[in-house]
Amino acid sequence: MSGRGPEWSERVRNELGKAVLGKTEIIERLQIALLVGGHVLLEGMPGLAKTLLVKSLGKVLELKFERIQFTPDLLPSDVVGTMVYMPNTATFSPHLGPVFANLVLADEINRSPAKVQSALLEAMGERQVTIGGKTHALPEPFFVMATQNPLEQEGTYPLPEAQTDRFLFKLVLGYPGVDEEVEMLHRWGGVSKTPALVAVSSGAELLERRGDIDSIYVAPAIERYIVDLIQRSRELASGDVDSRVLDYGSSPRGTLALYQSARALAWLRGMDHVAPSIVQELLPDVLRHRIALTYESQAAGSTVEKVISEIIDSVAVP
Repeated sequence: MSGRGPEWSERVRNELGKAVLGKTEIIERLQIALLVGGHVLLEGMPGLAKTLLVKSLGKVLELKFERIQFTPDLLPSDVVGTMVYMPNTATFSPHLGPVFANLVLADEINRSPAKVQSALLEAMGERQVTIGGKTHALPEPFFVMATQNPLEQEGTYPLPEAQTDRFLFKLVLGYPGVDEEVEMLHRWGGVSKTPALVAVSSGAELLERRGDIDSIYVAPAIERYIVDLIQRSRELASGDVDSRVLDYGSSPRGTLALYQSARALAWLRGMDHVAPSIVQELLPDVLRHRIALTYESQAAGSTVEKVISEIIDSVAVP
């Protein structure tokens, strides 16, 4: 069983590599989210192939993909669906929205008002939608990748802290390296050069692999280490206002996210147990959107990444 993870990961990654250059770590994090049934918040500049990444992932896994472009005039019904009048029968029939897909890209989620964001986030949490008094289950697997553009903040509606907590990871996507960008020109510089992808896995296989994740061993000392790291974030948010580093620490959702994702990453790497290094590697992605700096910390030049690094350094490794 230890070889299943690397084999599945490499199979998916190699096929994605035909359409998406680099982004190995981002792809690995998306694989983790799919394996544990979580969702991802991705922050990056325009034009970094975020849509291509998720759309290609859908092709490789033979899953239904939908893209929702969030705009200020978007309505909740545009996301989840609504009741439509059918003249031939004189009745109302449910019209299911684009959220009824396996992979949903919520593009620039901070462009829409809170009621639209809440409609999507409720669907993410409940994995079902109620339309016209009838509940409709969302397909399995169900994965949402929401993107935020850090460039323009005017006219946007930032996700509330309690809402961002619903995402397993917050990932930051940077620009490609020089060599990667040159390779991009060679591969897809021609107008007719469009990568053709084939399915190398399936939703059924993905759901089956979730059983393998549950078999990864987590020692009691590692469980305590995970809890201690999360507790440390709360300690930095306690005490006097002047001495606090954070406005708030991570919720218990962060503890569960770190535990589940650590098991998934260990499986993808061919390990049968979770090591402290796995936990440390994932902590920034789990905590990045679950903690917030105080004004004083920001003024002193601190960043969320620095605080997470300090949390890792301050907690004893088992």
